[in-house]
Amino acid sequence: MPELGVIEGYFGRPWSHADRKRVMARLRNIGYGFFHYAPKADAYLRRRWREPHPDAAVAELVELSAHCRRLGMRFGLGLSPYELYRDFTAAARADFAAKIRLLDDIGIDDLAILFDDTRGDVPDLAAREAEIVHLALARTGASRVLMCPTYYSDDRMLDVVFGERPADYLNELGRRLDPRVGVYWTGEEICAREHSAGHLDRVAGSLQRRPTLWDNYPVNDGPRMSRFLHLRGFTGRPGAVGSRLAAHAINPALQPHLSLIPAATLAASYRDGQAYAYMDAFREAARALAGDDLALMLEADLLHLQDQGLERLGEERERLRRRYLAADHPMAVEVVRWLDGAYTVDAWVEDA
Repeated sequence: MPELGVIEGYFGRPWSHADRKRVMARLRNIGYGFFHYAPKADAYLRRRWREPHPDAAVAELVELSAHCRRLGMRFGLGLSPYELYRDFTAAARADFAAKIRLLDDIGIDDLAILFDDTRGDVPDLAAREAEIVHLALARTGASRVLMCPTYYSDDRMLDVVFGERPADYLNELGRRLDPRVGVYWTGEEICAREHSAGHLDRVAGSLQRRPTLWDNYPVNDGPRMSRFLHLRGFTGRPGAVGSRLAAHAINPALQPHLSLIPAATLAASYRDGQAYAYMDAFREAARALAGDDLALMLEADLLHLQDQGLERLGEERERLRRRYLAADHPMAVEVVRWLDGAYTVDAWVEDA
């Protein structure tokens, strides 16, 4: 089993501080070893990265770090120095180094420099990103540094949205990056249906290191996916791929407590190997985390919650709402809030 973790890297409303703490404790119990905080809505880690977090936010992050360490989990922050590679002047270097010091003061075991979801049509992009990552590696007190490339998947949608990727980008990045730096990778697609040994071997060859998987399930951000709850067990992640990975991190759903069910099935898929059965793993996780009655409800309603989605529920929406209002559990509360449209993401807007 590779090291399992969570990268909180979604668009939309971030989890509450209290929910993060509760969910981390459950994650630790089911076999997860690290948590990386990097929600797209945290402007002080993205477009406003040069500015310090407000004092109240710093206090929460310090408490979150201490909470992780008490649980025996590694805590990390994901910094997206927005398009710094376009203007990496002496002044920009000083700003970047100052930001690294601020993040170190919070108390981090891992530092991730994230170049995802920004324009990348720059000929020497790999060299510029490697230079930035190496400055972070030299300045941080974190014991582990990772990066996420601008082109973090083979998916051509990245080229459509963010510009054509430079020729030989991934190989060039692998040649230039210090071997101590981990690299996040989402797979053949942004939201990969499966992860195969052949694909991961090819990526590892290009990067000259095993990738750290940024697995975009059960994440449900964005205008389309936020209309669905991703609850079923993991599929397409055979235990045999574990040896091809430096670590396996999931990008969770907008619903923190419901995310625990698929998270538990990923641990089961590695633990059980060829004996893994995704619906059996779902049932076992749902019973353990939600209790017998709520687990039966969630399984009975998978067609509505995960397959039909909000727009097609019709009269079922109110029936489901009454059904879950009667259940006293954080997961039931999240189902009701989802039915009420509280998690709907209407546009790819960050810094909200």
